[in-house]
Amino acid sequence: MANEGLRDNETLSSLKNESETLKSKLEEERAKLHDVELHQVADRVDALGQFVMKTRRTLKGHGNKVLCMDWCKDKRRLVSSSQDGKVIVWDAFTTNKEHAVTMPCTWVMACAYAPSGCAIACGGLDNKCSVYPLTFDKNENMAAKKKSVAMHTNYLSACSFTNSDMQILTASGDGTCALWDVESGQLLQSFHGHAADVLCLDLAPSETGNTFVSGGCDKKAMVWDLRSGQCIQSFETHDSDINSVRYYPSGDAFASASDDATVSTSICLPILTLLLFMCSPYTVGRLLFTGYNDYTINVWDVLKGTRVSILFGHENRVSTLRVSPDGTAFCSGSWDHTLRVRGFLMYVNIGLLRGIPVTYRGIRPYMGIVGPIPNDSDSGFRIYFRSSVNLFPLEK
Repeated sequence: MANEGLRDNETLSSLKNESETLKSKLEEERAKLHDVELHQVADRVDALGQFVMKTRRTLKGHGNKVLCMDWCKDKRRLVSSSQDGKVIVWDAFTTNKEHAVTMPCTWVMACAYAPSGCAIACGGLDNKCSVYPLTFDKNENMAAKKKSVAMHTNYLSACSFTNSDMQILTASGDGTCALWDVESGQLLQSFHGHAADVLCLDLAPSETGNTFVSGGCDKKAMVWDLRSGQCIQSFETHDSDINSVRYYPSGDAFASASDDATVSTSICLPILTLLLFMCSPYTVGRLLFTGYNDYTINVWDVLKGTRVSILFGHENRVSTLRVSPDGTAFCSGSWDHTLRVRGFLMYVNIGLLRGIPVTYRGIRPYMGIVGPIPNDSDSGFRIYFRSSVNLFPLEK
C-alpha cells in the first residue's frame, strides 16, 4: 500500500533522499543571500541627527484613565476611550470635542476610526462592539443610531476596521477573534486557536489586508488568514502575556510586546506601548517610542539600539500611543486622564544604507519597527520578518 503510485525505479527511501538533497540546496541558496549580519549593516548607517518634539496640543475631557485611541485618516481627528465609560471624538488642531458617547459600561478598552472617517467603533466590558455613525450635526443623538455589530461571551479587548467600513475585526477575552459584517451584524469568520484571553490584534497594512496578527494571555502571537480562518504562523517566544502586536508599514514584519520585559535587561520598568514613528517624508522609520509607568516616553533608535530622547509631560502611566497617518505627529494617552499630541521636527540623514543593497536571511532589512498598541501594560517586544510563509525572529 505504501508503494502505490510510485514510478518505476522509485522507492520511499529514494524519494526521502531526494527531498533531503533539495532541502540542502535551498539552505545553500539562502546562505548565499545571508551575506552580512544586521548589526554590521547598522554600523554603516549614520546616527540620527538632533530632533525636537514638543507637546502641541493637550486634550482634556476624560474623567478617568485613557485606555485606547485611534487616528482618523484625515490626519486631524482622533477618537479616544476611557475607564470613565466615555468615547470622545476630538479635533486635534483645535482641541475641540466634536462628538461624545456615553457607553453603558465603564472600561471602554477598544476604539477605532472607520477608514472613511464617517463612523467609529468601540467596546469593552459590555462584551459588544458598537458602531456609531458620525454626522456634521454635533447636536444629534449618536446613541440613537448605535449599531451593535459584534457580540462576544467576554470583554472586548481590541477592534479594527478592515480596509472598508463594511467589515470589522474584533478580539475578546473569550479567547477568540472574529470578523463581522457591519451592516448586518453577521459573523463572517471566527478565529480559534488561543488558549486564553486575546488582548490585541493588528491588521496587515497591505491593500488586500488578508492577514492579521493577534496576541494573548497564552504567550502566543498568531498570524491568521482572514479568508480561511486558519492560523498560518504561531510564535511562543515570550514568557508572559502578550499585550500588544503591531505590523510594520510594509506588512513584512510585526512586533509583539509582553509583560516579560524582553526589550533589554537594562529596562526594568514595564513598557506600556510601542509604535513606529515614520520619518516623513521617508517611507522607512528608525524611531521606536515606548511609554512607561514612570510617566515618560522613551525614544529609541532601533538600528543602533540606543536611546535618543526621553519625553516628559504626562502625570501618570502612558497607556496608549498612535502615530498620525502622515507621520508628522503622534498622540499619547495616559492614566492622568489626558491625551497629548506632539509635533515632530527632525534633522536626519537616513541614507538608505548609503546605497548598499544588503540582504538579511534572504530579504532586505527594514529600517524601522512598528510596535504594538496595548490595552493596559506590557514590558517587552520581539520582532519578526516574513519571507514567503516563513517568519524569522530578528537576532540581537
